[in-house]
Amino acid sequence: MATKDAPPRWDRKMQQRLARGEAAALGELYDRFASLVHGLAHRVLGDERAADGITREVFAHVWENPEAYDPKQGPLRSWVATLTHRLAVQRLRATETAALARRGGPGTTDELERKVRSASVAARADYIVTSMPAPLRAALELAYFQRRDYRQAATDLGVTEDEARRRLRLGLQLLSTAHYAGPAGAPPEYGGAR
Repeated sequence: MATKDAPPRWDRKMQQRLARGEAAALGELYDRFASLVHGLAHRVLGDERAADGITREVFAHVWENPEAYDPKQGPLRSWVATLTHRLAVQRLRATETAALARRGGPGTTDELERKVRSASVAARADYIVTSMPAPLRAALELAYFQRRDYRQAATDLGVTEDEARRRLRLGLQLLSTAHYAGPAGAPPEYGGAR
């Protein structure tokens, strides 16, 4: 079964291989998720070197703590994305807090939290787009990047106008959830912004 997200059985087997200390498993996991991890970290931090550091931290954490992943809670991809988001937000808060302390002045905490929220929404939107089914993503890309309306998208995709409208509507509904903040501590794919 070749899907973008790993099937649950693959997730469990990968966790077991990591727990046994199989270096090849870490390499396979890295090959599969490194672009996701680096992209999310870069989106939150806006810094290539910092994103590289978070990528190393995430895979080191996974290697050292494979038991921290619980397949019953969701796919390994989501757990890795949640870990990436948490570490990137922690790094952003630490670096921004230090920068704000050097500058001083009132309202620095509010400014920091606005920046963290903005980075979290952007990272969540990226995650949603990369995780959505290919037909929805294709319709959104046609509408956004190529400025196609639903009629033109239907022609380009070879589907009915109703189907193109449905794909665009569903894709936009999924993307709109990026702005909703869930309960504190919730993973980013569920609206949290730790």
